[in-house]
Amino acid sequence: MELKTFTGGIHPDYRKEATAYKATEEIALPEEVVIQMRQHVGAPNEPTVSAGDRVEAGTTIGSTEAFVSAPVHASVSGEVTEISEQISFSGALVNSVTIKVDPDQPDKWTGKKNLEGITPEQIREIAKESGLVGLGGAAFPTHIKLSPPADKPIDIVIINGCECEPFLTCDHRVMLENTEDLIEGLKLMMKAVGAGKGIIGIEANKMDVVEAVESKTASESGVEVMPLEVKYPQGNEKMLIDALTGRRVPPGKLPSEVGVLVQNSGTAVALYKAASTGRPVIDRIITVSGSGIREPKNVRVRIGTRIEHVIEQCGGFVNNPEKVIMGGPMTGFAQKSLSAPTVKGTSGIVVLTGKETGESEERECVGCGKCVDACPMFLMPNSIVKYIKRNQYEKADKYGVKDCFECGCCSYVCPARIHHVGYVRIAKAELAAKK
Repeated sequence: MELKTFTGGIHPDYRKEATAYKATEEIALPEEVVIQMRQHVGAPNEPTVSAGDRVEAGTTIGSTEAFVSAPVHASVSGEVTEISEQISFSGALVNSVTIKVDPDQPDKWTGKKNLEGITPEQIREIAKESGLVGLGGAAFPTHIKLSPPADKPIDIVIINGCECEPFLTCDHRVMLENTEDLIEGLKLMMKAVGAGKGIIGIEANKMDVVEAVESKTASESGVEVMPLEVKYPQGNEKMLIDALTGRRVPPGKLPSEVGVLVQNSGTAVALYKAASTGRPVIDRIITVSGSGIREPKNVRVRIGTRIEHVIEQCGGFVNNPEKVIMGGPMTGFAQKSLSAPTVKGTSGIVVLTGKETGESEERECVGCGKCVDACPMFLMPNSIVKYIKRNQYEKADKYGVKDCFECGCCSYVCPARIHHVGYVRIAKAELAAKK
């Protein structure tokens, strides 16, 4: 079987064995949840509730009139006890709604609607009202991606089932445990943008998912499953489009420029659930793994559950962990505080020991060029970092710092242990502030 891929990239130790074949578990509800008003790309929400209010799971508790945004909902039923700034996964303070959880949480989204006559407009409205964002980590509001410019028609919708980050297996479980919902979600996306073809790209280390999806799509016209080489960052949308279609998105442009829409597998499943049952985004599956976790698992977590509670539900720490990362080890954020809550884009919690972090003091660049060879965007990370260290952000911009999607390949292969991604994030923030 020929496996499709892209130029560049790396092959890290994937470390998925601990959780890949473990079915998703429901964890116990926490005593309280902290729903942050900004957990997506775009404008933050404003709370629509006050301390002392009682809310039901699924109630909208934060919204804004801004187009690039997504509302947030109560993930539990209970009492609003506080509205205040709370620490986020990024370390910033974010306006948040704290809810004391009722012990009884009935599921009111059990029946399914017939979606045969649903219109593209209705699909986009459902995506918006349910608060759906990209669940692969980017957290871009889905209703906007389903509204491409009129002069850039979409003919292919790609479902990203790669999950190329080490340790993470939540997408693996989502696709395996919700195969029919995945396909129906893809068909809704195709209908929303008028695309005639759908492709589900899955890395070859998930052949059980490939077989499951193929068995369900055998009679589906216009839907195809394509296995991909196991390589990081295969799941980036530009890399995925190149590998699956041969189309290349120009620097600084969006996938709509080449007639393609890319969505994460979990996003497709959540869209179908929202359309068929009315269930908004109030929970998600995440992977909890790493040698610092006693019981690695895939767990379903209510949005706003604090990291410390999730870790407790997986047996707690073991082996003297040194770093807790929200997300994957390549693109995630090391945590300052375990009180930070999970958000819609939380794909995992990875707990690493000193042996796994392998960190050493950053040294001067030796000019080996390994970062250039590994960069899937054909950038020169060594030159970009050189200019950033000199505070020459405009020169870094000319070298394409904004085209970097922070995959971390450069940092991974660097013998000098230079933290390229950290410098890139600084430069992007400085350039944005100046603009």
